[in-house]
Amino acid sequence: MSDPHPRNPADRGVVWLGSPAFPDAARSALKDTQLRANLKRATGTIRDKRLTVAAELDDWEELRTAAAAIKTRTSRHLDRYLLQLERSVTAAGGTVHWAADAAEANRIVTALVRATGEREVVKVKSMATQEIGLNEHLAEAGIAAYETDLAELIVQLGDDRPSHILVPAIHRNRTEIRDLFVARMGDWGRPAPDGLRDDPHELAEAARRHLREKFLNAKVAVSGANFAVADTGTVVVVESEGNGRMCLTLPQTLITVMGIEKVVPTWSDLEVFLQLLPRSSTGERMNPYTSTWTGTTDGDGPSEFHLVLLDNGRTDTLADTVGRQALACIRCSACLNVCPVFERTGGHAYGSVYPGPIGAVLTPQLVGVGQAASLPFASTLCGACYDACPVKIDIPELLLHLRAEAVEAERAAKRLPTAEAVAMKAAAAVLDSPRLLSAAQQAGSLGGRALARGGRIRRLPGPLHGWSDTRDTPAPPAESFRTWWRKNKEGDR
Repeated sequence: MSDPHPRNPADRGVVWLGSPAFPDAARSALKDTQLRANLKRATGTIRDKRLTVAAELDDWEELRTAAAAIKTRTSRHLDRYLLQLERSVTAAGGTVHWAADAAEANRIVTALVRATGEREVVKVKSMATQEIGLNEHLAEAGIAAYETDLAELIVQLGDDRPSHILVPAIHRNRTEIRDLFVARMGDWGRPAPDGLRDDPHELAEAARRHLREKFLNAKVAVSGANFAVADTGTVVVVESEGNGRMCLTLPQTLITVMGIEKVVPTWSDLEVFLQLLPRSSTGERMNPYTSTWTGTTDGDGPSEFHLVLLDNGRTDTLADTVGRQALACIRCSACLNVCPVFERTGGHAYGSVYPGPIGAVLTPQLVGVGQAASLPFASTLCGACYDACPVKIDIPELLLHLRAEAVEAERAAKRLPTAEAVAMKAAAAVLDSPRLLSAAQQAGSLGGRALARGGRIRRLPGPLHGWSDTRDTPAPPAESFRTWWRKNKEGDR
């Protein structure tokens, strides 16, 4: 399954793009008013739809509890279920490949495509292939990969990166998409029609005509997987457009790259997730297209099926008894749509294939906390992500867990107390002593009023200016609450 000797996390793959770090990237994103408007409109719409359809089910919370239990049980026996899946897929006519990291997965897929003699593949939307940088690796090998999901097509035409798990082009509005279609579609195949407007129907029709040529000519398809059922070997992809269905049925060879955590034991288990996923992701009662296939069947669908089981840091994550919760994620993006940080910064600021709250806890574990130390701090810890998660991943708990790891890693690397650690130790000493606290309050009051103009501190001295530069800081009162209490209340007791 995975190399028993852990490798350098930085060598696993390209899930982490990480430059600049989140604070710098977020600061830049916050200045983009169009981006913020696009994000607010899109996440608000999806969020409201999810709340409506979830409320229709009297047993919604019971379904969440059941899903969490299934994921916990599966992770405890993951080796057993993966071997069962391999046997089931093989018995049904498919071939299973094991990839310890991104490099191995890319080599396997590239070799499989080359063996067909083809130089083009069509792709179903897949975060696993984005995680390993498959498109880029195929391009280096002279193989063109065409994205067929509408949002992924938009991202590809713009030489862009996805910014949302469910809606990769959420940062683009209709006018931007129209301009992109007109400028770039012809470089990839059939050009956009003359006089194309930014009407959604016209944009969808332009994409449909552009992609149809790819579907009809492609001999090889590459997909991800939402789930795989261990006892039957069935692989499942859910989508909203039908483009995935075309990729999964028309080509002669189908190659699926799947993270090892996507396995579920039985069809009965799958039933739970097929109720939770569409409601949590698109706010629909069921996905318009739910494609399932089991191996190969003569005269029906692809004649060759390959399943690449990807580790790429998942086994190491599984070893963390707290952090392993992140592997339960079903990629619904509900946590992104309720997150106040994501809504204001967008997905690119996270520097990861996996943005938002789930990315802030999954990415550091896949690549190593030291490689993505800023991400666990990209949160207000408001808890909205946990309330929205259909499989009850306690993201706030994971954020705190990983923050502690990041601090310890920095401390170990420097072998000296960090400035933050020194400040916290000093604060603890002051807060533990009434005498020191009173003196600090008096000093702070005098200093604050000396710096104030018009009832507000314009700029705090030294490193504290980072606070006053971005916040309104009122001048402290002349008399502290402690002083007032002594004067007015202590004699009443």
